[in-house]
Parts: sequence; C-alpha cells; structure tokens
Amino acid sequence: MLTDTQCRNAKPKAKPYKLADSNGLHLEVKPNGTKAWRYRFKLGSGSDAKEGLFAIGDYGPAQAGETPDQAVMRRRGGCLTLAEAREERAKARALVTQGINPAHQRQLDRIRRQQESVTTFEGVAREWITLRTWTDQTKARRLDMLARVVFPKIGGLPIRSVQPAHVLDVLQKAAEKNGPTVAAEAKRTMSCVFELAVSTLRADTDPVYPVRRALPANKTQHKRALTAEEIGRFQRDLDGYERNVQTVAAFRLMWWTLRRPNEVTGAQWAEIDLGAATWRIPADRMKKRRDHTVPLPRQAVELLRTMHALTGGHQHVFPHRDDRSQPMTDATMRQALKQLGWAGTYSPHATRTTGSTRLNEMGYPADWIERQLAHTEANAVRRTYNHADYLVDRTAMMQQWADYLDALRQGAKIVPIKKRTLPIYGEETRATQA
Repeated sequence: MLTDTQCRNAKPKAKPYKLADSNGLHLEVKPNGTKAWRYRFKLGSGSDAKEGLFAIGDYGPAQAGETPDQAVMRRRGGCLTLAEAREERAKARALVTQGINPAHQRQLDRIRRQQESVTTFEGVAREWITLRTWTDQTKARRLDMLARVVFPKIGGLPIRSVQPAHVLDVLQKAAEKNGPTVAAEAKRTMSCVFELAVSTLRADTDPVYPVRRALPANKTQHKRALTAEEIGRFQRDLDGYERNVQTVAAFRLMWWTLRRPNEVTGAQWAEIDLGAATWRIPADRMKKRRDHTVPLPRQAVELLRTMHALTGGHQHVFPHRDDRSQPMTDATMRQALKQLGWAGTYSPHATRTTGSTRLNEMGYPADWIERQLAHTEANAVRRTYNHADYLVDRTAMMQQWADYLDALRQGAKIVPIKKRTLPIYGEETRATQA
C-alpha cells in the first residue's frame, strides 16, 4: 500500500508509470508531472466480465494549516489526498458491486445537476399555473403576484436548492411590504409549486412546511352585506360617476345579475341573447367549471342594447381601454370604488353577499338563490338528485330584484317581509311539484 510520502516524492519519468495502492487503486505519474488517481475495476463475472478504468482525480497534498473550507475547495478542484482517494475508491467499489459503472454514474450525476440548475422555481411555478383550470384572468393575477413578490427572491434558484430560510425571507418581506393577505397567498402558492416539484421528482421536500406558522395567521375579512339604505346610496353614487360610462354599466349589470366581478368584466357578446333575455356563461369562465344561464331583467336588457351601440363591434361587452381586443379588468371597478369613497365599505364581490341576504329576506327559496349564484349544493345527496335550474323562477325573482334596486335608488324606504307570499311558480316549479 502507498504512503503519503511516496505519493508526494514520486518524480516524473520519460514514460507514465503507476504506483499501486490496494483494491484496484493506483497513482499514475505522467511525464508532465501530473499525478492522477485511477481505479481499475471489473463489471460482471467470468467470461462476461468487462474491465474499466475510473478517473478519480489528481493527487493534491493538504497544505499545512489547511482549513475545512479550503479542503472543500481543493477537493472541488479535483485534487485529493491519499486518504480522500481511498474514500472515493470505496464509493466506486460500492457501485461496482451493484453492477453500476462508476464512470457512467458520475456522468449521470453531472447531467442531473445540470438539469437541476435549469429547473428553477420560476420555471416550475409557470408550469403549475398552466395546469390550473382557472380562467385566464385568474392565472394572470396569480402570476402577477409571483412576479412581484416571489420571483425576485427565489425565481432564478434551482428549485431543489430552495431552503426554508429562503421561503421565510419571501414571506416576511411580503407581509411587510404587501400585507398579510398577499403573504398568505404567496405561502399557499409556493407550497403548491413545491408539491408539483416533489411529485415530479424535481424536489425532495416542501421547504414551506417548516416555516408555515412563522407569520400570524391571516384572517380573511369578508365584506358584509350592504343595508337597504346603503344599496340605494351606492346606486345613486353610481349615477354621479361620470368618469366612465362603461364602468358604471358593468356595476349595474353585476348588481342586476349577481354575477362575479370577473364574469361581468369578461362578458362577451356571443354569450348574450337579448331577444331571449338570457346570458349563457360558458364553463371555462365559471368558477365551478359548469355552464350557467343567467336571466336578464328588463333593465339589464335595456342597458346591454345601449352598450351594443358602443361596443358591439368588439368581442367583449366591456373592452379594455387600451387594448380593445381584451376585456376590462377588475381593477377598473376597484379604482371606481376608491373614487366614489366606497373602497373601505364595499367590494365588488360583496354584491353577491348583499343579493343573497336581501333575497332571502324577501322570502325567495334558497334553491333559487343558490342556483342564481351558481353555488354548488353542499349536501352530497341533494347535489346528486337536484339538477333543477329554476330558470323561469329565477327570471321572475331577478326582475323583482332589479325593480327593488331601482326603488332603493330612487330613495324608497323598503322593509322586506320575511314571511311573504311567493310569486307564482314558473313551469319548472309546477313540474317539480307535480
């Protein structure tokens, strides 16, 4: 067996020569003075055995006073002491006993590292978003959050190298700069991205999990339902918002139909049948991914006929101000609320909360209201058997709702009576009862 002194004192000759150690390890001394560690091995047995030579690295003695960090850098540079070469030989022998060529394994490890270096967090995050069944608008909003909050911190890192400390830094900065709601969204999104990476063998663990409770829990504050007096005041405030007729029209349609803000801003003329007074929203624009037919009250039909004269030549009922091929954004509605002084009291989504509350107070069946809102029945048994659309009944209900809004807009004092006589049932209801 070799000694370190023999390795250090070996002098070059005219031709390469070897200094044998043990178990296939030898030091090759080349004419140029290079001393290279080589491991000779055999794969297989008998006549099928194949001999191979594995280049471990070059000989490099440890300098006096070498620190652990300096030793690591030396080894990364491919220079190994006798003891270190023996350790690498032991690892290579372990592979050979498994029938694995150590040279091929090193090549595979190098390819894997290269792949990991290009498999960044941002790349996997964008892939995750494309796999969602969300609307394009929802995907764009989530991607915008990532671009603002997460990508500047860890987007360019190989996803396998992201550590809990990186995640904690993202969350703390997001909470400080953007608020707890954005931080909570970033935490959920990052965890989902890592879940995809783990399931596709591009990461080993979810580094979000260890720091998931590092920040105070975000308490979602849902806007309350508006009172009758507030509904009337908001409707009158819309009358005075002359900045943008299109934005006012979008608010009106949202109130008359109780649709989600993004469903209203993304409305397309191809979805609307003014003659039948219906609006059929396709599944890919609905949260629950099911087609939904919305009855249009008289006021909505009149408004849409007016809008058709203005935007009928475009795909969308409410086209974007700068790019007319795209729909208006939800941000336009939120900006209008700031201008009107309603931002802290009412959000566009609270329209549905208000409508549900008031329609229940007016005595309408919960099934009609829930179907109008396109909510999924929570009870699994009822969800299986209740396929009624209640379109005729909802048409009458939404017409009364629109008339109710008009009355409040004009300043009427209306107190809903909970135990009221319901309107005459439509054909669907009579058929159901029969």
